[in-house]
Amino acid sequence: MKSALRLRRLVFEKISFERLGLDESEHELKLKIESRIAQKEGMDLYKVSLALKGNKLEEYLFEIILTGYFEIYGEQLEEVNKQRLIDKNAIAILMPYMRSQVSLLTAQPGMECVVLPAFNINNMLDNAEHN
Repeated sequence: MKSALRLRRLVFEKISFERLGLDESEHELKLKIESRIAQKEGMDLYKVSLALKGNKLEEYLFEIILTGYFEIYGEQLEEVNKQRLIDKNAIAILMPYMRSQVSLLTAQPGMECVVLPAFNINNMLDNAEHN
């Protein structure tokens, strides 16, 4: 089965890291993730951005913004199905790239490398809609 959703381009809009202290802190890493979706008017082209901020008090801060440019092609889908495809699948496609970048960014001497777990994107988005 072939998907109607295609990733045309992927770019990291922002990658920043700030070291706050040289010693590994006892604090827990706090993560905040956000997504934004924009559609090019009158077309089935979408810009999907995923932003992740990490804060480990007294040790480091980081921010990564990843943007994917997607298109829906092929069969004519109803608008509600297009939106569902973009809302859930596009973010799921971006997550492995985000996960990899977080690990690369935190794999520094004197730090514990952060490996993000696999997220259930559908549950995460459903919970965000209900909060």
